[in-house]
Amino acid sequence: MRRRRQAGRDRDRGSFTAELAAGLPALVLLLATGLTAVCAVTTKAECVDLARATALAVARGDTAPPTSTPTGATVSVSVDGDLVDATCRAPVRALGARLPRATVTASAVAALEPGRSFDLPVGGPPPSERTGARPEQGTA
Repeated sequence: MRRRRQAGRDRDRGSFTAELAAGLPALVLLLATGLTAVCAVTTKAECVDLARATALAVARGDTAPPTSTPTGATVSVSVDGDLVDATCRAPVRALGARLPRATVTASAVAALEPGRSFDLPVGGPPPSERTGARPEQGTA
């Protein structure tokens, strides 16, 4: 005895493969976006930590650089009166070589130690006080 085919069953054959082929790129893109967002948040936290440590170190007169810096970070320090302002800028690593680069920025302000005067040269802080990675600029 022959088994009869059910009507409409041939239409559904291969539908899982087609749905997987359409949905898998969207899933990979969502995963890449999520991992890039995690990298951005991590880089932002590192920038905040570096800016805070730099501002405090310059305000105290320390010359030891902070221990952790984001990759490719630049630090700029300026002194205005009795306040030290440190700004850190770092690129975010995006997953994918052709994606545009994003940059995160963090700033911190610290008060100079009492009784301490601070004179920055025109080009920025001296190399011994440039904490972090490559300093950008400084103004007196």
